[in-house]
Amino acid sequence: MKKIIKKIAVITSGGDAPGMNAALRAVVRSASYYKLECIGVYRGYEGLIDGDFKKMDARSVHQIIQKGGTILKSARSEEFKTKEGRKKAYENLVEAEIDALVIIGGDGTFTGGMIFNKEFKFPVIGIPATIDNDIFGTDYTIGYDTALNNVVEVIDKIRDTASSHNRLFFVEVMGRDSGFIALNAGIGAGAEEILIPEEDMGLDRLLISLEHSRRSGKTSSIVIVAEGDKTGKNVFELASYVEKNLPQYDVRVSVLGHMQRGGPPSCFDRVLASRMGVKAIELLLDGKSNLMVGSIANKMVAVELDKAIKENHRINDEILRISDILTI
Repeated sequence: MKKIIKKIAVITSGGDAPGMNAALRAVVRSASYYKLECIGVYRGYEGLIDGDFKKMDARSVHQIIQKGGTILKSARSEEFKTKEGRKKAYENLVEAEIDALVIIGGDGTFTGGMIFNKEFKFPVIGIPATIDNDIFGTDYTIGYDTALNNVVEVIDKIRDTASSHNRLFFVEVMGRDSGFIALNAGIGAGAEEILIPEEDMGLDRLLISLEHSRRSGKTSSIVIVAEGDKTGKNVFELASYVEKNLPQYDVRVSVLGHMQRGGPPSCFDRVLASRMGVKAIELLLDGKSNLMVGSIANKMVAVELDKAIKENHRINDEILRISDILTI
């Protein structure tokens, strides 16, 4: 029997991503459009446990579509990883007469939501928001496009210095388990080499490539390194190794860090987040649960949460091939 949804709650959880606010806005306004009550939960799963709830309506999300981060805040909750913590969260939702939950975040957020759904049969719909773009079942996650543009903009500026001083720059970008940012930003910024977790280039091949670049007339180079790359222990040891073996290079390291997450979301991320937020509410109204909203070939789809978590979003082989050709 399909559960009648009258009141929903929404959280943002895990690492913040540009476009989370746009997704939140779409969820709240879609709920209002379909005559549903909407409750915002502060600090993700931690807020569910503490009962940190606030009623939201269409005016509550006025002028947030352009803002980075999340107005609901985000936090990682160790207590929610325990059954006792999840029980507290469930009891708070029941006491507030909430019928369903929309979760905006990445794989950690979805893992928590999937377990919660299975334990308490509580309707949950996920919206993928992570700059790493590492969620299966969607071509793009919210925040990825903005992060790419942030990275390319910074690399363009670093190249000005690299060219002026004949330097080799190692630029570390986010991507502990996924090379989507490094690979695509590397191509977009014209990097000479791109190091990602999915492809172990090896130190010897890197040295050969950089030496080839130098002999071909390049006086400066940019190497993009995903933080999870296996070529070296870390970007500083990698740079030190290259400097020791290729003393002709003046080597510098730049770690972009959290600046990749910041700033207003791109138009692409705002539109994607808006579409996903509407779809999440419509799935709940259709009696669906334990699903993630995805975008495949520019169409909104629904993917089982466990598939989104357990299966891998693979790097496009065509993009890898292009990077090999263009870094000659």
